[in-house]
Amino acid sequence: MKRASRSRADRVPAQGPSPITIVPASPDRWPDVAEIVGSPSGWGCWCQYYRWSSGDFSRLGRDGGPAALRSQLADDPPPGLLAYLDGQPVGWCGIGVRSRLERLVRSQTIPRLDAAPVWSVVCFLIRPGMRRRGIATALLAAAVRYAREAGAVGLEGYPVDPEGARLQTAAMYVGTTSMFEAAGFRRALMTASRSDHRPRWLMRLDLEPPDPAAAGSG
Repeated sequence: MKRASRSRADRVPAQGPSPITIVPASPDRWPDVAEIVGSPSGWGCWCQYYRWSSGDFSRLGRDGGPAALRSQLADDPPPGLLAYLDGQPVGWCGIGVRSRLERLVRSQTIPRLDAAPVWSVVCFLIRPGMRRRGIATALLAAAVRYAREAGAVGLEGYPVDPEGARLQTAAMYVGTTSMFEAAGFRRALMTASRSDHRPRWLMRLDLEPPDPAAAGSG
């Protein structure tokens, strides 16, 4: 797997004249990461829930989450992508290689589909007041591009299917099936996991490496 460039920014049209800029999270962007992923109390997931076993996650404690995430910003791939609007951080998409996400490795409710070394999209966090501006959709599109350019063979997500119901905002941190379908993902397996009593699906997008000839033709 080749290393993806961290300097590249994805620009995706937003609703309005300002573009949404999406970049890989990196150590120098820690203040922006903490602004989106953190909480005023200091408690919270800090995008660690899927990266540890249940026991290890519990043992992280109040300070362990931010410390772990800050260290992970130097990983390849990084633990997430950051979205900016008008120069301000407005969104986060948590990503990772599935085989390194310990809770998914051990999960009985979201089983492994096959042996393919796929990446996973595990969460979306959007700044309050910035929802319904296409930020999560832009983050997912950027995650697809980033994984493809890094040489990933596939990308998975585990979104909720609202089934026509209105869900609590907190239940949609994993994204929705319609959003993933619009990005080209297929429903591969209805899992035993639920969000707000609605089913979550394992959705898969098989990736092919970018065509160098096509990239150079523009």
